[in-house]
Amino acid sequence: MVATFLIVVGCSQGTPPNPSATSPESVELTVSAAASLQDAMKAIAPLYTQEQAHVIITYNFGSSGSLQQQIEQGAPVDVFLSAAPKQMNALQEKDLLLTDTRKDLLKNSIVLVTPKDKTDISNFKGLTTDKVSKIAIGNPESVPAGQYGKEVLTSLNLYKPIQSKLVFAKDVRQVLSYVETGNVEAGLVYATDANVSDNVKIVATASETSHAPIIYPVAVLKESKNPDSAKEFVQFLSTEPAQAVFEEYGFSLASD
Repeated sequence: MVATFLIVVGCSQGTPPNPSATSPESVELTVSAAASLQDAMKAIAPLYTQEQAHVIITYNFGSSGSLQQQIEQGAPVDVFLSAAPKQMNALQEKDLLLTDTRKDLLKNSIVLVTPKDKTDISNFKGLTTDKVSKIAIGNPESVPAGQYGKEVLTSLNLYKPIQSKLVFAKDVRQVLSYVETGNVEAGLVYATDANVSDNVKIVATASETSHAPIIYPVAVLKESKNPDSAKEFVQFLSTEPAQAVFEEYGFSLASD
């Protein structure tokens, strides 16, 4: 099982509680989200808990495929944000989503990145040269960014010629790390991942026609112990404060 990162976000107002005051009962929400969302989602959590101080959010970040498997195996998850429809479709087919809570939330794009100081790769065709020995992409079987990356390379007739150079990562953030540390000469990541790193540069952006639309769906899980609070959190993700955060990190809205 691919390791994931757990982040708990709470809210404290800094004043002792008043026993005589009526306040909502504390609610804990577990949100499983694609690794590429972690920066934006960490920024959104305090905005939400400012409005809903009784809610404690626990984030579980990883590849969408691994998160899907965890949910199928009974992991206690309230909300799932996938980096592709494929994983959400699989859960829907198994009747694991709460009816009428699924929606398309965000869009993204695929870019080719290199270490910041590398100057001899300027486009996708440069991956075929002898100067490139290792190229990182997410595992196409479980990582949506890898699936899209494979589609891009296939559309450019590059996948087979460079297949022996490919290094498969457990999620898109591991791809980014491989490039940042110089362990590979190039990698395919989301534009949003490249935007949060000072150690890589974008040398090419994949055409939207070279891959399936990069859509991030969100839904509440049927087994959620707090379905009402989970639905409220999902609704918050479409409000102006949350949308501003997503756009700051380079996502575009699926409704655009």
